[in-house]
Amino acid sequence: MSGPSATERCEDPGPTRRRYNANRIVRLQFEEFAFDSETRQLSGSAGLLHLSPKAFRFLEILLESRPRALSKDLLQETLWPDTFTEESSLAGLAAEIRRALDDDARDPRFVRTVFGYGYAFCGEVREPGPPASDIRATAPCRLFRGNREIGLNEGENVLGRDAEAAVWIDSLAASRRHARIVVSGSEAVLEDLDSKNGTILNGRLLEKPAALKDGDRIEIASATLTFRSFSTTLPTVTARGD
Repeated sequence: MSGPSATERCEDPGPTRRRYNANRIVRLQFEEFAFDSETRQLSGSAGLLHLSPKAFRFLEILLESRPRALSKDLLQETLWPDTFTEESSLAGLAAEIRRALDDDARDPRFVRTVFGYGYAFCGEVREPGPPASDIRATAPCRLFRGNREIGLNEGENVLGRDAEAAVWIDSLAASRRHARIVVSGSEAVLEDLDSKNGTILNGRLLEKPAALKDGDRIEIASATLTFRSFSTTLPTVTARGD
């Protein structure tokens, strides 16, 4: 008896808990391709490849959730929140990604169709991280979730379930615009945006905007995030004679 086909449905062990956003720094490589969410670029051996914004976002979500299969309902809710869309819209985005990656739906290297359920990224991915000096220079304020790092932009960074949130919290217990972190240089302020279930800072319910300190812990729904602030300057050392 032959093994399961590439399009055979697999069981979903539960709702995805990984956050995802279009603004944090994510650099991934798979075979001859390179994906960079900071520059919004996908490149191959022949140079840059074009994807529509929705297709790029679709690929981004699949990459971040790999190797898990994501349901069509979850993908549609993420890509088109509060908007009714036909299943053909997702199929069209998958086809666009496959054309760019020279992938085959019947024998996929990257984007796998899970029949009657959704899609998954099935390729082998490498994660070349930038040097620590680059991280601190480009994003002195960062959030850590497990082994993943999220660079915070200067100004407002929204945390929540909205597809365009800077820090995407994939949980129904999170509001679409749940909280925000406003960054100014190496300083940041956390503010709850009248969320339904509240924002927890260091074990306490956040009742008013609070300045974040290096190592602070933020809890939103099932997501636990650690705030880090890297100074872009080093202290002056006073030289002393013998």
